[in-house]
Amino acid sequence: MAIKRSIVIGEKDKTNTKKEERRVEGKVAVASKSGTKPVMQVVGESLNTTPRSYNPDGKTLVIVESPAKSKTIEKFLGPDYVVKASMGHLRDLPKSQLGIDVEHGFIPKYSNLATRKKLIQELQDEADKSKAILLATDPDREGEAISWHLAYILNVDGGSKCRITFNEITKHAVAEAINSPRTIDKDMVDAQQARRMLDRLVGYKLSPLLWKKVCKGLSAGRVQSVAVRLICEREREIEAFVPEEYWTISGQYKTANKESFVAELTHKNDEKIAISNEAEAKAIEAELAGVTAEVTSVDTRKRSRRAPAPFTTSTLQQEGVRKLGFGAKRTMMIAQHLYEGLEIGGYGHVGLITYMRTDSTRIAAEMQSAAKDYIIHQYGPEYYPKKANVFGTKESSQDAHEAIRPTSLELPPKMVAQFLSRDELKLYTLIWNRFMASQMAAQQSEIVTAQLKSGDYTLRASGSKVIFKGFTEVYEDNKKDDEVRLIPSMEQGEQVTNDTIEPEQHFTQPPARYSEASLIKTLEERGIGRPSTYAPIMDTIISRNYVERNDKQFIPTELGFVVVDFLIAHFEKIINVDFTAHLEEDLDHIANGKESYQDVLGQFYTVFSEELEEANEVEKVKIADTESDEICDLCGSPMVYKFGRFGRFLACSNFPECKNTKPITVSTGVACPKCGEGTIVERKSKRGRIFYGCDRYPACDFTLWNKPINEFCSTCSSIMTEKTYKNGTTKKFCSNETCPTQPKKRTRKKKEESNVEASSAESNNTTVAETNVSESNEVVTAADTKAKSTKKATKKATTKKTSSKNATSKKATKKQVNRRVQSE
Repeated sequence: MAIKRSIVIGEKDKTNTKKEERRVEGKVAVASKSGTKPVMQVVGESLNTTPRSYNPDGKTLVIVESPAKSKTIEKFLGPDYVVKASMGHLRDLPKSQLGIDVEHGFIPKYSNLATRKKLIQELQDEADKSKAILLATDPDREGEAISWHLAYILNVDGGSKCRITFNEITKHAVAEAINSPRTIDKDMVDAQQARRMLDRLVGYKLSPLLWKKVCKGLSAGRVQSVAVRLICEREREIEAFVPEEYWTISGQYKTANKESFVAELTHKNDEKIAISNEAEAKAIEAELAGVTAEVTSVDTRKRSRRAPAPFTTSTLQQEGVRKLGFGAKRTMMIAQHLYEGLEIGGYGHVGLITYMRTDSTRIAAEMQSAAKDYIIHQYGPEYYPKKANVFGTKESSQDAHEAIRPTSLELPPKMVAQFLSRDELKLYTLIWNRFMASQMAAQQSEIVTAQLKSGDYTLRASGSKVIFKGFTEVYEDNKKDDEVRLIPSMEQGEQVTNDTIEPEQHFTQPPARYSEASLIKTLEERGIGRPSTYAPIMDTIISRNYVERNDKQFIPTELGFVVVDFLIAHFEKIINVDFTAHLEEDLDHIANGKESYQDVLGQFYTVFSEELEEANEVEKVKIADTESDEICDLCGSPMVYKFGRFGRFLACSNFPECKNTKPITVSTGVACPKCGEGTIVERKSKRGRIFYGCDRYPACDFTLWNKPINEFCSTCSSIMTEKTYKNGTTKKFCSNETCPTQPKKRTRKKKEESNVEASSAESNNTTVAETNVSESNEVVTAADTKAKSTKKATKKATTKKTSSKNATSKKATKKQVNRRVQSE
């Protein structure tokens, strides 16, 4: 397949209107006659006017984004293809300047990334040896833009069919893509670059203003600021909430057959009852206690609960938080590994799931058919619905890819368990079960409701039982409808006797703080950001110290409140939920070819520049220092609380003569067992994780992860610590890891030698390394090596080589995932 290569500036005019190319001082721009759609331009560098020539005897060069993906695809394509990785973006707006010509139609100025100079040269050298080039970056806007930049760097004609995409990394999908190349979608490129320029404009113009008016070192983002605003507004709702008292009354009743059940008081004189204080509750208790009630009606009905839709990016992140305890970023990183592929025994390097950035619930017809056969065979024909489940698509959905699902039903979680890390297996099992459940029949329940009459009062007793499990056989979405709550058989007119009446006091509760899952759900519902941006949003608002995560809930810091208040006061039109959601719709319209990026940026910048000009005139926000009980260690002066980019801190009041500062710490009241002079205080790591250390640091470097207590181990005399688990229980442990009282750590069972050898033979004796995507993102297990006569001597060298390779691959994968942070 030969592809004509030339220097391309934008896309060929669809209206066949003549365009002129002109070179001005090393820049290239495109001018078009009125009535034509503006075309985004590549500027900032002189172009090589001599296209590179192809080598007819060479191989076809395929460029993907990550090295892990390139290895998988190269095996599928065979010896006539060379697959290389771009490692994400190779060109971007310059860091040292705005890089956007606002005055002349928002023309971006791109430059090659200095850190990718060697890689760019390698790709250009490989291109010179190739007979054709295919750009196979990720099938989304970001990936389309990367292909567009690659076409520029390699002088590939963007108007030629040089772009291929696939939703899953399987041999069939890749072969199909190779046979169906297309041109680069310029509308998708425009949408991605419009987002990039929007965020650059806000970041480079609003952040310096925050430095000047609030505090040095601050930064602001278009979407993250709205997310922080939501968190701050929720916190203020909680602070302003006034709880109200209310009471409920339930009664224990018995039928003539001595069968007990509970009924709840609901009405008085056919009006819904509301009990606001104890006196009212006690009065009603006196009226109902010991009084026989009559069954006035018994209603039996069936309820059907439909299967949930397969995962989208948003719902996968939410369930990753709820069910697995993973953050959005961690979930997406593990999903990236599953998508790019892992060594699976005799199957070789296999991509286990489809593309993980999607807002669609659509499933391909052939996969639905395969799921039908699997369900009928594994669970029985009654578990498959009469008609295949189809799920609705939101109006804002791009529907570019299928829902997230397994690529093959030949690889259930049990079969691949030995080849995956613990976290990879957990997420793959979750995706597998959710997909399988989405194709299964509904759950059927029977609900029985009985109404009782006791004087002027009406009580209700209800029970339910599952009569057919349906999709809940494989997946339960956190609802408790599977619990059996039966009531005894009763008939209308039957008399039931009362045993006890139990009033119970309650108070209304404030709205819950946002968790990572509920914030993602809110952002999606309100149209803020897009699925691929949710993980970077969560990561950014925490890293900037605008919010803290405590017990899985987001709590705004004082810095967060200060910044949000300033932005609301002076940028209400921009840092606004509705405005941000409307911008997302505009970006979708650009991707669909309905709007030009210049119009969208122009409308935004008109509003933004006005607010920016007005905000420049306001006075600096003054945050008064407050006194503290601390005394300066250096000069003896009292210390005061000051405000900085990381929140409040202690500083000497004798500044600038004395420049002593200290962080604000929470003391545990436990003396340091190492130096005996200091006290152990609560601290935070750079990643925001709480740990405990001596307040005399760096003179004393004693640290603990678990909270210390004033007790000592009876075996080794080390200080004891306590750990609180998710279920609320607290256990005590010795802080000495070598102490015999320490509980045994759980370790994964080693793979059987035969499985390792089979895996090694399939991948040219390259072993499968198990990686654990933990908080530190480090490779924690070494690769197993083939066992032969020289096993012991070979193992050390092979393990070192494999670990190095996996570390490099993992670093590249992290770069690819983190490149999406740039878009926000």
